[in-house]
Amino acid sequence: MKRFLNILKKLLKWLLILLVVLNVLILVSGKTYIYKGFVNTYMKGRSTADIDEYKIFDNRVVKAGIQHSEWALRKDYNSTKIPSQYMGDMAKMQTIAYLIVKEDSIRHEEYWGGYSDTSHTSSFSMAKTFISILVGIAIEEGKIKSIDEPVGDFIPEYKEGNKCKITIRHLLSMSSGINFDESYINPIGFAAEAYYGSDLRKLIFKYDATDEPGKVFEYKSGNTQLLGFVLRKATGMSVSDYASEKLWKPIEAEHDAYWSLDHKDGDEKAYCCFNSNVRDFARIGKLYLDSGRWNGKQVVPEKYVLESIQPAPTLDKDEQSKNNRYGYSWWLVPNYKGHNIFYARGILGQYIIMIPDLKMIVVRLGKKRDRTLINGHPADLYRYIDVALEM
Repeated sequence: MKRFLNILKKLLKWLLILLVVLNVLILVSGKTYIYKGFVNTYMKGRSTADIDEYKIFDNRVVKAGIQHSEWALRKDYNSTKIPSQYMGDMAKMQTIAYLIVKEDSIRHEEYWGGYSDTSHTSSFSMAKTFISILVGIAIEEGKIKSIDEPVGDFIPEYKEGNKCKITIRHLLSMSSGINFDESYINPIGFAAEAYYGSDLRKLIFKYDATDEPGKVFEYKSGNTQLLGFVLRKATGMSVSDYASEKLWKPIEAEHDAYWSLDHKDGDEKAYCCFNSNVRDFARIGKLYLDSGRWNGKQVVPEKYVLESIQPAPTLDKDEQSKNNRYGYSWWLVPNYKGHNIFYARGILGQYIIMIPDLKMIVVRLGKKRDRTLINGHPADLYRYIDVALEM
């Protein structure tokens, strides 16, 4: 017993030393965001971010207008249940909301875990698509000349060296050649610091252009964050205020949204963290199914909309073949069961899915996503599409 206690004391001593050393390294390196990340993941029994976390960040309101429209309900609203063979996957992936819109009316909606049609949760990387939409609007307004305008016209740090070759198009198509990393498990990597840190500009400008832009598709969140900086400079407005005036109000969103910031009065986390509800997310689908129009009024230029949902002219890094799955911040699924589909997605299974030939929108929100990829798309995506097609 005495020997066991001596061994235990030594282990505790070395554990304490290790903790002290780790804390010193964190403080010396300035990566104190690790504490916030640890408290809000592992100390809450999770190993990743959560859909309800916007409350732990400073947020800017994306205001809805005085005028808003409610979704019509189809005559057969909720008359058909989700096929039983899919319910296991819905539960396994911790689905909280599933919505089908057919010809501008809600065909089916269902909620789990205490969530509802008014629950605000994070879009995660669906926000990248919203940024793309705002870029299209800014181009139409003449605040950005075109998608081929150099980023350096808006951000001085991109006027020299290899960075001066990078254009808006390269950021939209994830082909900037900037050496951002996209690891979601590295606590000192870009993704962790961008999410839990407090200075996005300082973080972004650490990285350099190491590859020729416009050649290879390589999904990296830093590209969209740069677009957020471009929008702020081009419009003279915060990203949230611009989104409110040019997108959220024009599509008659029913509820205010919230865009998480890196610090109080700081920059929006443009690559993620737009927080809204399932019905208002579906409005983005309706907008794009009608080529950028909302009830007959052009909100996003039609030419930009149609170009953004076509494959960007890049190579797929994984296969070194022609990219056919990513446009200008929209994901593409060509010819799935005879349908050409485009969609926005977030890391925990946030999806806004458009099936144009059926005039159908599918929105799925949840807490998990299948990590298995099929043709570059999460395996669960196909199941949510299949549910809608069968119903």
